[in-house]
Amino acid sequence: MKIMHIETGRHLYGGALQVCYLMEALAQRGVENFLVCTKDSEIARVAAPYANIEAIPMHGDLDLLFPFRLSHLIRTHQPDIVHVHSRRGADLWAGFCAHQHKTPAIITRRVDNREWPPFARFKYRSYDRVISISEGIRQVLLTEGLAPKNVLCIHSVVKTENYQATADRAWFAEQFGIPVAAPVIGVIAQLIPRKGHRFLLQIAPQLISRFPNLRIVIFGQGPLRHELEKYVAEHHLTDVVSFAGFRNDMPVILPCLDLVVHPALMEGLGVSLLQAAAASIPIVGARAGGIPEIVRDGVNGLLVEPGSTDELYESIVQLLAAPSTARQFGRAGRDLVTAEFSITTMVEKYLDIYHELAIGNQ
Repeated sequence: MKIMHIETGRHLYGGALQVCYLMEALAQRGVENFLVCTKDSEIARVAAPYANIEAIPMHGDLDLLFPFRLSHLIRTHQPDIVHVHSRRGADLWAGFCAHQHKTPAIITRRVDNREWPPFARFKYRSYDRVISISEGIRQVLLTEGLAPKNVLCIHSVVKTENYQATADRAWFAEQFGIPVAAPVIGVIAQLIPRKGHRFLLQIAPQLISRFPNLRIVIFGQGPLRHELEKYVAEHHLTDVVSFAGFRNDMPVILPCLDLVVHPALMEGLGVSLLQAAAASIPIVGARAGGIPEIVRDGVNGLLVEPGSTDELYESIVQLLAAPSTARQFGRAGRDLVTAEFSITTMVEKYLDIYHELAIGNQ
């Protein structure tokens, strides 16, 4: 079976990493992968061992040459299935191109932002199946008028074996200039408004008053970095809050954190939360999008109302003040990820869809 995957993101963030997991597991099962990506993308390098790479120019949603390039590739490789993993225009054009070549197409939707229903129905009508990475996203798609039988949920996953490192607090302290014994909160998300960094920063003075040695490390990059750094400086938080940027060594960083906080206003699912849970780290997250599907309130973390700084403060204090409860939540999180968010489960579900559509297209 030949699958053409389309991922136009330039960075190896959560979504692109999921595509890598999927293609690697498919290759192990004898599936031939073709990856269409942009020339300057990190996934082109990482996926090379288990996919044939077709790196093409891509200039955003309005690149009118993209459908012609993609159509040529579909005609050349003649895949059994076209699988679209990203937006940036690919979600609009790829289904149309596949339909023109009578090739079944599916799309994986990773974000929970709402679209104008008539546009959503128009965009997705060329796809045989629309896959959401959380039930929260699926519900959004259904409210936009998509047929329930064509919208399925397949959760994102994590390689749990990558997150079994023992905490090396001495190394962590040296890396980030943090006292070895200081409690550490980690935030792992793009620096964009909907991730809610501002809510944590607003309560930082209260948290410091309660835990004088507390440190907050913000991982990720994005357009809000300057604004957030300015806020930290203006509120005299530079000794407490640090910005670590994008790191590719999170498997060794996560075990050194006491708590991961994710106060997002919107979230498709949250791969960083899966990683934290796999590393046995308790989580405080907002009750938004697919977050409650990873963070089970009172089991492996605590949930708060989006934007509620009072609830956020109380939940963080509750876990930082009770290390035994935090450790219990951490162990429960790892058990949850192992049971429900495995790569094997994800791959088998996609293979079922691929085979169904390929057989139906014969």
